[in-house]
Amino acid sequence: MSVLTPGFGNGAGRPLARQTAQANALAMRWAALSDAGTVVATLAGVAPVKVDQAVKSFPAQIRDAEPWRQELAENGCADLAAIMEPGLAALLAINARGSNGRAAAEALWEEFTAARNAIMALVPPAGHMGPRRSA
Repeated sequence: MSVLTPGFGNGAGRPLARQTAQANALAMRWAALSDAGTVVATLAGVAPVKVDQAVKSFPAQIRDAEPWRQELAENGCADLAAIMEPGLAALLAINARGSNGRAAAEALWEEFTAARNAIMALVPPAGHMGPRRSA
């Protein structure tokens, strides 16, 4: 006889511990991407951008979304990190040599903001009673 221990999950086949770990990883990656975006904005000469509440609360809001939205957000953040890491490294190298990398920084800033906005669009729209909450 095979004994299976019941797992606690979110009802979508993702164990709760794994879901929590992924949510924490997404939150950390989102914060790191925001920090990298701030550096790129500075190198591009863009006025300091105040991070609004929607950007700050994105990890919490996407955590309450459907699993397919969460997966797309995770993949989008991974893709954005894949763009930002070498781009930022190149900009810092250009800056360290004393060269002007402003045009490249502006291009990377535009890519960053477009990708960030697309990822944030994955958050389900909030109704008149605020974002969806589940217990």
